[in-house]
Amino acid sequence: MNDTPISFKAMCARFDVTPRTLRYYEYIELLQPMREGRARFYTAREVARMTLIMRGRRFGFSLEELRQWLEMYDKQGTVPQFETFVKMADRQLVALKRQREELDATIAELLALRDETARLAAEARGNGDDAGTAEGG
Repeated sequence: MNDTPISFKAMCARFDVTPRTLRYYEYIELLQPMREGRARFYTAREVARMTLIMRGRRFGFSLEELRQWLEMYDKQGTVPQFETFVKMADRQLVALKRQREELDATIAELLALRDETARLAAEARGNGDDAGTAEGG
């Protein structure tokens, strides 16, 4: 990205967020756009911060965890900040793996139910049982 600041509308479009979301991130001081009157403009720094915010949200980090991550980014990080982030990431990885296991179990359960239902439908068709069809209402 070049050094030309981008508008509020362009920032919303670039990150596919609502104006309300962008204003909220500003309100809670995750972003600090430049202002000219009522207009907001976002520098390369703010675009980079928003990129980190969006990544962090995708990872499932809380807003407070995002704040810590952005602080580390802004200050080039200290060893304690790096260690805190590693612990935070480890906790989130455990949670995401647990969610994946739950999702895998749910998918397996739904597939089994679907297969059983398909088997019952095929069996009923083979027996000439059309009781489930709607004819003439």
